[in-house]
Amino acid sequence: MADVARLAGVSHQTVSRVLHDHPNVRPTTRDRVLAAVRELGYRPNAAARTLATRRTRTLGVISFNTTLYGPACMLYGIEQAARQYEYFVTVAAVGALDRRSVLDAVDRLRGQGVEGIIVIAPQTTAVGALANVPPDVPLVAVGCGTHTELASVAVDNEAGAELATNYLLDLGHRTVHHLVGPRSWLDAQEREAGWRRALGKRGVPVTEPLAGADWTARTGYELGQRIAADPEVTAVFCANDHMALGLLRALQQAGHRVPEDISVVGFDNMPETEYFGPSLTSVHQDFDELGRRAVGALIEIVGAPEAGLPAADKTPHIVIPPTLVVRTSATRPRARL
Repeated sequence: MADVARLAGVSHQTVSRVLHDHPNVRPTTRDRVLAAVRELGYRPNAAARTLATRRTRTLGVISFNTTLYGPACMLYGIEQAARQYEYFVTVAAVGALDRRSVLDAVDRLRGQGVEGIIVIAPQTTAVGALANVPPDVPLVAVGCGTHTELASVAVDNEAGAELATNYLLDLGHRTVHHLVGPRSWLDAQEREAGWRRALGKRGVPVTEPLAGADWTARTGYELGQRIAADPEVTAVFCANDHMALGLLRALQQAGHRVPEDISVVGFDNMPETEYFGPSLTSVHQDFDELGRRAVGALIEIVGAPEAGLPAADKTPHIVIPPTLVVRTSATRPRARL
């Protein structure tokens, strides 16, 4: 930075203001400093900044099974948001969200000097494990449902399931069947609860849901074969889009037309759902917003002394509402003879 200041003919402080995009710098001075930065190939030294400020500007993320659409999108949203806040992200991936794995990951991240930790915690075991994290560790859980006592950011799964179920009921279906995700996942539990609540409010029959061992299209296909054999089914709400894809395949193989014979709604609104056959009506989760809110909440908990921000509430609970994206996979039921 001293070399840049010397070449540009300005003070060290002016270079710092330009690099931090401070508004009180003349345009000609800013251009001269930026030209010097380019000529010298200057890059801020993160290690030196850490020594000077005693802050690493690094957040840790503990993730699990990022091959699944939801956790993968959460991780991407968090990384993008951290970049906007000028923070780095370091990731600790764990094979299981049990107490030992989570606490080991916390220790690894703390050893790297992270200022706070975001945990993608979609399973009940993860929430239990996080209760054992030392209280002095700034932490926000993501995807852990809306009823945890932890500082958290979550999509309102119950509201999303109600949106999907009510949409099918409003089309005139007598009831709505449900393919449940693995019940060790909080998302699956809350989506099932929202489905049940919607049916209960309308006073319609609550059928026995079909539970999957995982979130895959294969599971949706296997459960879909049972759906296809039931002549009473006219509408199905699936706990995620992958399961809905498997269900569509099973129904079509059995000779059922979608949506003419059976209507289907999914959850997640993956980019590919527009190209399913037929295109899938699905509940949309705003993962970018989830990432922004999670990073923002964690930074507020950590506090930002250089910006004059006080340490914030240690246990914020942020709930993000979902929306329903209507496509062609659902319609009014056929009149029965």
